[in-house]
Amino acid sequence: MIQIKRIYEQPHSDDGYRILIDRLWPRGFTRERAKVDLWMKEIAPSTELRKWYHHNPDRWNEFRSRYQAELTEKKELILQIEHLEKVHGTLTLLFAAREKEQSQAAVLINLLIEQS
Repeated sequence: MIQIKRIYEQPHSDDGYRILIDRLWPRGFTRERAKVDLWMKEIAPSTELRKWYHHNPDRWNEFRSRYQAELTEKKELILQIEHLEKVHGTLTLLFAAREKEQSQAAVLINLLIEQS
């Protein structure tokens, strides 16, 4: 099982293996406080795409398309996530964006669900 969760939400025992999927470390968080098992910043949108999107809802559809295209170039990282799910059972993909439905985590988890 793979789920997504804002890093600002309280860690829970049901989270399983916690993977931060943001390119930037969230402000004000230590690794201990974040309870992150793996920081997979390479799976995050490119710096250029992240800056262009800037969480502007009007750009969501274009962002989603561009990020999906970037993810096709990151097959090894997708396979790593799938392997980690097999090893740990439950994965929680962590992100800092305020909007869960319009985040890179939503795009990534949809891709993972479609591939399974």
